[in-house]
Amino acid sequence: MQRILIVDDDVSVLKVLQMRLESERFSVTAASEAGEAKKRLEEETYDIALFDLRLAEGSGIELMKSIRDIDPDLPVIILTAYGTIESAVEAMKEGAYSYLTKPFDYRELLVQIRNAIEKSSLSREVKRLRHMMRADLEGSSIIARSEAMRRVLDAVALAAETDSNVFISGESGTGKGMVARALHRLSKRREQPFVGINCAAIPATLLESELFGFEKGAFTGAVASKKGLFVQADKGIIFLDEISEIPLAMQGKLLKALEEKEFYPLGAHRTVKVDVRIVSASNKEIVQEVEKGTFRNDLFYRVHVVPIRVPPLRERKEDIPVLAEHFLGKVAQKLEKPVKRLSAGAMQKLMIYAWPGNVRELENMIECAVVMSTENVIPEDLIIVPGQPDAKQAFKPLKESKQDFEKNYLVQLMKISRGNVSRASKLAGKYRADLYELLEKYRIDPLDFRKD
Repeated sequence: MQRILIVDDDVSVLKVLQMRLESERFSVTAASEAGEAKKRLEEETYDIALFDLRLAEGSGIELMKSIRDIDPDLPVIILTAYGTIESAVEAMKEGAYSYLTKPFDYRELLVQIRNAIEKSSLSREVKRLRHMMRADLEGSSIIARSEAMRRVLDAVALAAETDSNVFISGESGTGKGMVARALHRLSKRREQPFVGINCAAIPATLLESELFGFEKGAFTGAVASKKGLFVQADKGIIFLDEISEIPLAMQGKLLKALEEKEFYPLGAHRTVKVDVRIVSASNKEIVQEVEKGTFRNDLFYRVHVVPIRVPPLRERKEDIPVLAEHFLGKVAQKLEKPVKRLSAGAMQKLMIYAWPGNVRELENMIECAVVMSTENVIPEDLIIVPGQPDAKQAFKPLKESKQDFEKNYLVQLMKISRGNVSRASKLAGKYRADLYELLEKYRIDPLDFRKD
């Protein structure tokens, strides 16, 4: 039963509201004072609160703000007999779900209450799933400091509550497999198997038997029957990594199995029924593969129900420092080396690099640095980045950069004014004496820019 807290210093209004809402099968708690309402909130959890704008002790808006520490997600509807545009705007600005003026339409109030509870329930569920994911992924390499990766984890949390097929896209090394496993750990199938296969690593001639299994004697060398990965994943999730590499002929058989949820193992005369959720991934743009005719359109629509894109590392550079520190700690512990951190120069190199190999490349680079390190701090020269210029040259200090800009500006100014300092000072908005001082500082001679 959904619980409602009503706060109004008019006892008669409280009784009427309580009676009407209880007739709609709500559990209602009534309070006539702000202090009493806070006490109730500390003791119980509510789905929604109705606050009168004017209370004996302050206002409903002040009460709403004061309870945010107790329950920040509690939706609040402000009720008042003294409605003004200003008070409505203030209520909504401070976080009220809605604002109703007395006398209000009771049916409208019910609609507002139900909509607010539904929206709040969804918000609370997303937060719960986020918390589960953060706890579940603690100690893993999925780092979500950046907004881009937080959106990925939010999408995973929402997708995990359904049984829809999920398609994970992203460049090689971004962690698509880890995202698939996180989805499994959060899903209703978490207690059932997670079976993964890299479709690009299996020869086309063996892929069918790997996926669907075979009977004894089905082909030369089949001395015993073997269960395929679909059977092994029954009631759980099968992860088809690099699904775009499956040959077209095999794509048709896979589609049939997905549509009918049954298939013939090689050499079998009876079908095998399975209940599996499909999570697939590719580092190719799958839509382009469909347009090129290398991936079946009907299979695309079957597996591409919930798309999740894992961004490349260059699009989430906020994650680089925490990822690097995470990998450093993990590798140092594994190798039993006393390496504690990266130097500022080393971190600077990591931040500048474009990371074509993404998270996997970063992990390998950190491991190499830890292996080669003889100190507690990773020095800059142990971060070996292919084709990257020296970090100091690529990323100058602010003072140096300002000086470069100032000198270049003065040169351009002299060119425009043809060495005329009076004209140049007007263009730059500076006194002539100040401009002469700057020209002398950078050893720029106006005569070099004058033309005969």
